[in-house]
Amino acid sequence: MSTDGAGVLERILTEDEAAILDAWNTALREGASLQGGRIREAELRTQAKAVLGQLRDALASNSLDADGEGFAPLRETLADISRSRAIQGFTPTDTANFVFSLKEPIFEALRRSADVDASTLAAGVWAAGKVLDRLGLHTMEVFLASREEVIGRQGQEIAELSTPVVRLWDGILALPLIGTLDSARTGVVMENLLQAIVDEEAEIAIIDITGVPTVDTLVAQHLLKTVAAARLMGADCIVSGIRPQIAQTMVHLGVELNVVSKATLADAFAVALKRTGRKVVRQQAPAEERR
Repeated sequence: MSTDGAGVLERILTEDEAAILDAWNTALREGASLQGGRIREAELRTQAKAVLGQLRDALASNSLDADGEGFAPLRETLADISRSRAIQGFTPTDTANFVFSLKEPIFEALRRSADVDASTLAAGVWAAGKVLDRLGLHTMEVFLASREEVIGRQGQEIAELSTPVVRLWDGILALPLIGTLDSARTGVVMENLLQAIVDEEAEIAIIDITGVPTVDTLVAQHLLKTVAAARLMGADCIVSGIRPQIAQTMVHLGVELNVVSKATLADAFAVALKRTGRKVVRQQAPAEERR
């Protein structure tokens, strides 16, 4: 039955290709993908024409195995479309409907064919459903994998951007932390800090946790790992930004950082300047500048 169904489907796509393509484009044009403004109509029509042509060519092998070699070019085209739509912000439904919306135009073409009896119609409908369902699943698999890759890459970029190392003075660095510290983010923090210590030949690194909502035993362990790594690179660390609430929590939990800590970044910077033999002196402006 699969061979007969493939032949019926190929013949319908060949004889009624223009009508099927027009109906499919109409369905796509009325869908959410085009109305959302994320893709131009001309691009959508080009994609539909390419997919329909490759589907017809794949069915020439009299096979309905959408995972077979004959469907490889079509799968690759659909994979490219899925990856681009994942980047463009399409929803899974929009992406899947690109393939599934082809069903109705094909079914209508089969029904319109004058020389199609009941058994032939059933074979064509069954063949179209089997092939398009599998191709639709393939499209979704690629789309979800691509979106996970995009999300992972964006998460890594956000983590890197959220841990900037600032040069406050010659040999003095500051690392302001915002948000919760976990194992993955600690790795990024440590890597950025150590690289900055090497690049700037820093003597002191100030880790400011003003933007860290809570400090528990796990967060303290991550901080201590960062401090220990910085010390191995020859830089002392100062922790700043410990608010009264965080100090009380740490005392109740019995957490000890075993590192110099200050309430504010300004206080920590003053300690760093003193350790490096520097001090900030207010200089009175000349009389002519004060007028």
